[in-house]
Amino acid sequence: MRLAPETLPTVGRNSGYGGGGSANYTAVMPGLYRDEGVVLRTIKLGEADRIVTVFTQGHGKVRAVAKGIRKTSSRFGARLEPMTRVALQCYRGRELDVVTQAETLEANRSLREQYTLLTHAIPMLEAVDGVAQEHEPNPALYRMLTGALRALGELQNPVVTSAFFWKLLSLEGIHPMLDGCARCGRTEGDDDAGLVAFDLDEGGALCRACARGGGWPLSYPALDLLRRMLGGGLNGVFAQPPGPETHEVEQLGIRAVEHHVERRLRSTALL
Repeated sequence: MRLAPETLPTVGRNSGYGGGGSANYTAVMPGLYRDEGVVLRTIKLGEADRIVTVFTQGHGKVRAVAKGIRKTSSRFGARLEPMTRVALQCYRGRELDVVTQAETLEANRSLREQYTLLTHAIPMLEAVDGVAQEHEPNPALYRMLTGALRALGELQNPVVTSAFFWKLLSLEGIHPMLDGCARCGRTEGDDDAGLVAFDLDEGGALCRACARGGGWPLSYPALDLLRRMLGGGLNGVFAQPPGPETHEVEQLGIRAVEHHVERRLRSTALL
């Protein structure tokens, strides 16, 4: 059974850029375009510049040079820091675009100032960086990322990150089988069909018999939490106090995302 991905709940008001987030982002002159996006990461370039990776609403993932950003006199200031939602004007280059203007829409300052929130926000950015394609818009993923960052900052609940991992996989077309064994097809009503493990290759839970061949152990509280997380019960998930099953679902979500993108998420080492 495949469920449509549920967008993480939006907390607070989402102010769009150029028409409430529904604008048609077109070039204002040859080679020049405007968009809004979330800064995913930055790397140093030369003595004063940085390459900024931004997941934009209208142009997908964009890699652009912010010239002079490391100078104290830079007009960009702290506007192009990871987790910041910005309005951008860029000039399209041959390999890298060039940022010509940047205006902060949401600073998400609390995510950078509190260590626990920081360590749960960065892995979401890294996961999006792993699945987003350059210059290929993905509006659903963009809405989910901005909503998750906003929810994490206001709810201050680390479960937001776990939910984001599983919702991202569902959006990518990978919705785990949780109502029966993903290997043999047994349902919970069958004898010896208690689901006790999760197999990343099979894409779902395993019964006791099939779990003997391998799989990550999965407790019933974790299975129940995962079902509610993917089945429309996020508000209830966020309302309950964290328990051992919370960490279990988070770690399994990390492994599932890494399996999908076929590389390690380095930032999850702090979780």
